Parts: sequence; C-alpha cells; structure tokens
Amino acid sequence: MKRVVLTLLAAAFALSAFGQTAKYSNEFLSLGIGARGLGMSNTMTSIANDVTAAYWNPACLSVMEKNYELGVMHAEYFASIAKYDYIGVAARIDSQSTVGFSWIRFGVDNIMNTTELIDNQGNVDYSKISYFSSADNAFLLTYAHNFKQVKGLSLGGNVKILHRRIGDFANAWGFGIDVGLHYTNRGWNAGLLLRDATSTFNAWSYHLSDRVIEVFQQTGNEIPTNQLELTVPKLILGGGKYVELGKGFNATFALDFDFTFDGNRHSLIHSKALCIDPHFGMEFAYKKIVAIRAGIGNLQQEPDFEGKKKTTLQINLGIGVCIKNIVFIDYALTDIGDLSIAQYSHIFSLKVGLDSFRRKKPEPTPNL
Repeated sequence: MKRVVLTLLAAAFALSAFGQTAKYSNEFLSLGIGARGLGMSNTMTSIANDVTAAYWNPACLSVMEKNYELGVMHAEYFASIAKYDYIGVAARIDSQSTVGFSWIRFGVDNIMNTTELIDNQGNVDYSKISYFSSADNAFLLTYAHNFKQVKGLSLGGNVKILHRRIGDFANAWGFGIDVGLHYTNRGWNAGLLLRDATSTFNAWSYHLSDRVIEVFQQTGNEIPTNQLELTVPKLILGGGKYVELGKGFNATFALDFDFTFDGNRHSLIHSKALCIDPHFGMEFAYKKIVAIRAGIGNLQQEPDFEGKKKTTLQINLGIGVCIKNIVFIDYALTDIGDLSIAQYSHIFSLKVGLDSFRRKKPEPTPNL
C-alpha cells in the first residue's frame, strides 16, 4: 500500500511539471449533490450518512445507515439552460468495508454553432446553423473502511475519472484521487477531506476546423492548443453534533471550512496563498419521518461599483420526507432573498434504501 501511494505521488509531481494550473478547474465538482446537503449549504463533510457521502467525504460512507442505497438528483441552473444530474449506488460489503459508484454531469445542451452562418462572400445561410453540447462528467469509484483498533474512525477514498466535452471542438480526459477521514463519538462528528489529493489532471485535445480557426483569428480570440490542466488540492474540515431533543425530535448542527490554495479569491478569509470559506448548516427532524433544514454559505467579499468591498452570503432552505424508512424525498431552495449574485435554484433528490428489496435466503428445510 505504501509503495502504491509513493508511486501516485511521484506521478503527480512529474505530471505537474508539464501541466498548467487552472484556478477554477473542474469547478462543477464543487457544487455539491443531494438536496439535503445543498439545503444545509454543503456542510456534510462530517455528517453525511447515506449514498451521497461518496461525494462529500468517502470515509463517511462507512456510516451509511442502509446496507444498500440508491440516490438520484436533478437540478437546473440559469433559467433551465444548464442541467445538473447525479446518480449513485453504494453497498456494504461487510462490517468494515463499503463501496460506491457515482456519476455526476453538468451540461448545457442545444448550443447554436454559428461559425458557418456567414460565408466568405458575406451571405447568410441559416441552414448552416448546427447544435452541440458542452458537458462535464465525473465518475467516482469509492471505498470506505472502518478501523477495528479505533472505534468510530474510518478512512475512505475516491478514484475519479473525468470526461469533459465541448461539442466536436474539444474534449478532455482526467484522473484524480480524493482521500477522507471520519470520526464519530457520542453524537459528535469530525471529518476531513483532501479533494484532488494528488492534483487532478485533465488532458485537453482540440479539434478545430480551418473555418473555426479563421473565425477565431478574425475576432481576435486566442487559438487553444492541446495541454494538461491541473486542479490543485482543496482541504475541507468539518464538525457536527447530533442532539436528541426528546419525544422523537432531534437536531443536527454542522460547520465546515474550505481551504483553497490556488490563488486569491473573494473568500471571507483570503490571501495570495490561502483562502478559507466557512459555511454552516442545521437540521431539525421528527424521528425519521420529516426534517427541515437551513444553511448559510458562499460568504464573499465583493467589490461594488465604487470599488468598496461588501460581504455577501447565500441562504439555503430545505425539507425532507421519509416514507416507511425506505424512500427519502428531499428538496432544497438555494439563495433565499437574493443576498448573493447567485440565482436561486430548486433542487430535488431521491434516495431509496434497497435492503427491503434484497431477496432473502430461504430457510433450510429441517431434517425429518
């Protein structure tokens, strides 16, 4: 195991020498998945306990409440121009090991390609308009392991394969690794996630026709070339507390801190070397029947028209309903009150516990 880790690190440093670091590379993987987590402003690093834990913190998959679980989500952004989808499955192998698979897609479809609209003589031909899609896909293979030596401690990791495509113009394949830790004791939870632990590498390949290159040159656009794009690591620390309120009521509180190292951002705490984004979430539930959620996140220092900085934030709300402890329906409404430049969005997600659908082994026939 040690030799494998050293080999991965050596490969990461070798590739980084030939790659170009992008500040917001693979940013679609920072949006979050599942309406529960989004309703609580992405504060799930320490409290995720279902199939979506494969994304939030792979180590948390070890505390999944069901043995088998399926999760799906659909969301639309920018007046339904962009579609954001997720599907994931997870299964407990034994008392110590859990595995999962997730697919995440963020895409804009039916984009008009007008590069052939006007010919060299200036004639307009609308039949030359074609359509293409720009889509980012991520496939996550997850493994989580409980330690017998330390009760409540678990380790998990993701192997990520990415495919990004811009019509027939460009595409990229990428590879990355996430590593997470989780610890729980008497209702207290702590989580750590090192996302893109060895940096994530996207190898871009461009396929531009002579006509497209000509249009780029005439409009003063830079002609892209094949290159390796790097996503630098991000560290996320989280803590949470589960509280029994009595008579079936309970509450969960969580606080996460995102540490980024790719340059100065408009974060609440920022510098040239390090930026820190805090976000807070809470959930109040009655047994496992219904829950209401709220979260505060996306705190930023944004300049106004006069150059003065002001603090903006994003408030999220959510609700969840459970049917017979098998089907979980969650909804989140993000950016309440328009307190940030982001637009509000409706998020729906569904989880299904598959334990009840597993065929039971027939009992052996007693010998007569």
